[in-house]
Amino acid sequence: MNDLDFPQDFLDNLTSARGRVHVIDQLIPAKTALLVIDMQNFFVEQGQALEVPAARELAPNINRLAQAMRDSGGTVIWIQMTLNDADLDRWSVFLPANGSRARFQPVADGEYGHQIWKEMTVMPEDLIVQKRRFSAFIQGSSDLHKILQERGIDTLIIAGTLTNVCCESTARDAMMLNYRILMVADANATITEEAHRAALMNILFVFGDVQTTKDVIKLFKKT
Repeated sequence: MNDLDFPQDFLDNLTSARGRVHVIDQLIPAKTALLVIDMQNFFVEQGQALEVPAARELAPNINRLAQAMRDSGGTVIWIQMTLNDADLDRWSVFLPANGSRARFQPVADGEYGHQIWKEMTVMPEDLIVQKRRFSAFIQGSSDLHKILQERGIDTLIIAGTLTNVCCESTARDAMMLNYRILMVADANATITEEAHRAALMNILFVFGDVQTTKDVIKLFKKT
């Protein structure tokens, strides 16, 4: 295997199809944003309804990425899943498949579960954006696309949880809005390692790039 823990035949096929595995080998900080997705108590803290235990292990890598982003002059954006009663009313197909309205009360704006987890280092210059669907880019979810366009940002580094739900959904939609996508393998997490790996392979296959925290930070140092 390799640093990304992907099957070698998968990587060989990528190389054969496009000449190389990684499509991002340079970052322009002023045009780059780190999106930290859903690192909130609801998903990260032990005992919460939708706890992702592996997400707690991400804090050091995400904090390193965020500081490298700030130091280089880039933008750090914390994305918060937000489901108030009105959001659930508009997204009526969500609850029948995923549980009761009460189950998602902790992720309503202002609730404890909605807050960014205590181990994450959020700085005053960072931005915080609420999203109301899995993808931050789908119509009606957030104003993230507008914020990025106003800042001239065309490249997104994606970290957070869950790899195969909100992180992957956001990455896919962003690529189709013409952003360059770089997901960080060891700064994303989900319920199972198999689902995590499959989501990253989906992104690397066609939607963008996947690299490790160490390699992404090296890209900052090239600038």
